[in-house]
Amino acid sequence: MASPPNEFAQYCCDLLSTVGPCVARRMFGGYGISTAGLTLAVLADLGAGEKLWLKADEASRSVFEAAGCERFVYQAKAKPMSMNYYSAPDDAMESPALMAPWARLALEAALKARQSKPVARSAGAAKAASKAKTRGTVG
Repeated sequence: MASPPNEFAQYCCDLLSTVGPCVARRMFGGYGISTAGLTLAVLADLGAGEKLWLKADEASRSVFEAAGCERFVYQAKAKPMSMNYYSAPDDAMESPALMAPWARLALEAALKARQSKPVARSAGAAKAASKAKTRGTVG
C-alpha cells in the first residue's frame, strides 16, 4: 500500500483543490499532484527546500515570469535541464482563494499537454497493424 502524502503535499493538494479534488503521489523523490488524471503540479526540492511547482506552457510562461516565479531547472549529467513548471508565487501559497488563478493556469497547461500527445495504441494493436502492413493490407 502506498504511503500517504506528507503534510506539505496534502497542504498543496488543498491549495489546488479549487480546480478539482487533487491527489499527491510519490514521484522521482518528490510528489506529482493531479486531478482527474492530469498532473498539474509537482513537489520537489531542487536544493532550496521542497517547493510547489505548477505546470506551464507557451501561453502561461510569461504570466509566471512576470510574477517572479522561478523556472524548474535541475542538473542532469552536469548540464542544466528545465521542465515546463514554475514555482508558485509566495502569496498564492497562503490560501486556496489566492492559489485559484494559478491552479487554473496549471490545469489549462495540463489539458493542452494531454491534447497535444499522440494517441497511444496498445501493443496488440501495433502488432496487428504491423502484420497487416507486411501482408499489404491495412486494417
